[in-house]
Amino acid sequence: MLDIRLDDLSGEPTRELVTLHLSGMHAHSPPGRVHALGLLDLRAPTVTVWSAWDGPALAGIAALKELGDGTGELKSMRTHPGHLRQGVAAALLDHIIGEARRRGLHRLGLETGRGPAFEPALALYRKRGFIDCEAFADYRPNDFSRFLCLALAP
Repeated sequence: MLDIRLDDLSGEPTRELVTLHLSGMHAHSPPGRVHALGLLDLRAPTVTVWSAWDGPALAGIAALKELGDGTGELKSMRTHPGHLRQGVAAALLDHIIGEARRRGLHRLGLETGRGPAFEPALALYRKRGFIDCEAFADYRPNDFSRFLCLALAP
């Protein structure tokens, strides 16, 4: 059973996973198309970060960014390589969807990329009910980004 908890990004395992996430996004995205948040941006007052732990081992991270208009954005979803295909991302996503509902948000959006590296995440999002939508917040449509949204019932 995973222990999902708020994370202040002070622990080395979490910082290392954020760094790994950013590196992966840059490796699989064209220049100028990476919208992943670094440590400084993840510490913004509008962002909440959770980490999932399997005993003493970090299994994954994910964040919720509140956009101030009743919507939230899923950010920095990453499973630790040692915990892939063990339900970590699904547990974190379910946690964030639940938290977004508790906060009274009416919609949850996300931006992701195209190509094989992004397909597992895209399949998970679609399985949870996310559908294609228009660019939102400060994003601009482009040939690489995909935008997905989930309507949250009150």
